[in-house]
Amino acid sequence: MAKITYIEHGGKEHVVDVSNGMTVMEGARDNGIPGIEADCGGACACSTCHVYVAEGWVEKLPAKDAMEEDMLDFAYEPDPVRSRLTCQLKVTDDLDGLVVQMPEKQI
Repeated sequence: MAKITYIEHGGKEHVVDVSNGMTVMEGARDNGIPGIEADCGGACACSTCHVYVAEGWVEKLPAKDAMEEDMLDFAYEPDPVRSRLTCQLKVTDDLDGLVVQMPEKQI
């Protein structure tokens, strides 16, 4: 289990425990975190679970694959370094303490 902090665009923080094996997107969805829409349900077929990963976490996460890179092109104001799709981040103990911030909107 990992404790993950989701920060809404306006600054409100939600700290939740997410079980190993789930994705960061599923953790947001299951805990009613606003700002992650996840329209495709986690199939990496949209960009509505886009977040900005806290700078200290960028290098700790697995690298983006080609499909995630392609979908991030459709995200609202993607950051080439910090943007990730939460459906592609599988929760493990290594993600304990992860901090992600939602963009102003999802598209």
